[in-house]
Amino acid sequence: MIRLKGFSWAIVCLFITQNAFAQQSQFQINGFAQGTTYAITYYSSKEIVIKKEIDSLLVDIDQSMSIYKRNSDISNFNAVETDCIVVDSYLQDVLRFAFKTYKESNGLFDITVKPLVCLWGFGPEKVINYPDSAKVSETLNSVGMDKLVFSKNKLCKKAKGISIDVNGIAQGYSVDVVAKYLSKRGIKDYIVEIGGEVVARGVKPNQENFRIAVQRPGQENNETNYIIELKNKAITTSGSYEKFRMYKSQKISHHINPKTGYPFTSSILSATVIANTGMEADALDNVLIAMHPDEAIRFANSRKKIDIYLIYEENGILKEGFSKGFSKYISPN
Repeated sequence: MIRLKGFSWAIVCLFITQNAFAQQSQFQINGFAQGTTYAITYYSSKEIVIKKEIDSLLVDIDQSMSIYKRNSDISNFNAVETDCIVVDSYLQDVLRFAFKTYKESNGLFDITVKPLVCLWGFGPEKVINYPDSAKVSETLNSVGMDKLVFSKNKLCKKAKGISIDVNGIAQGYSVDVVAKYLSKRGIKDYIVEIGGEVVARGVKPNQENFRIAVQRPGQENNETNYIIELKNKAITTSGSYEKFRMYKSQKISHHINPKTGYPFTSSILSATVIANTGMEADALDNVLIAMHPDEAIRFANSRKKIDIYLIYEENGILKEGFSKGFSKYISPN
């Protein structure tokens, strides 16, 4: 049972049956990385990939994109004295997709929002007093992906005080990287999970799709959960239910609006996204959480190959919302 990030009701359970065919064996790899756990199950006639390889891969990604490692590429870029850095292939992939999502979301997805996140007390340092409007306005001068220049393998700042945080997309990307590594090693059927971000490729030996349970709001009986069948898809969830602070007698979300400098006030408590890749699903679940439920569903319906499931609050009542194609993933059994 794996709890999705930031949302106590959304739980992912990986239902992996034991191998029913002599030609295929089930191999499992479990570990700890990126401040969370990971789990991999793959099917093969022999053991192909081992834990040491996966750990090494995830360490390389952290060295590129972790804001918690002082000598990572991102930490070096965020240093006050740094104007430009040369970025590795991992960060190049993430930056390209971040700029694409920034444009498509009309600026709702913005990796330069880090100074605002810290200002509101969701960074590594504690905040005693919340910012006034003058401080928010001042910090906004250091926010905006239009203040970045990214060309080939070089990332530069247009202004002082710019810092970036790709945590809203990096974990989904990490799942994709691990998945591609398994495929490159000749493994066709597997499921990868890191901190609740999931990618499934192929099928189980009995030809069944991989099955994932997403808990519905207020439902304590697991029999009422949605069982999602995945084949060659990714699924992620973002939520604001647990990550909040109190501001003027109100709960404020850790999702900060990069345009206004203030926390989003959307009624959406959880957004689950099914997409072709973990990176796309991870980026979009952060975008959708900032929208009105109707707007989020229209956004999803206008895009190809993604579907969403929302949990939102209306007049004190928890409700569910779906894109038009989400139902095809719900198992009838």
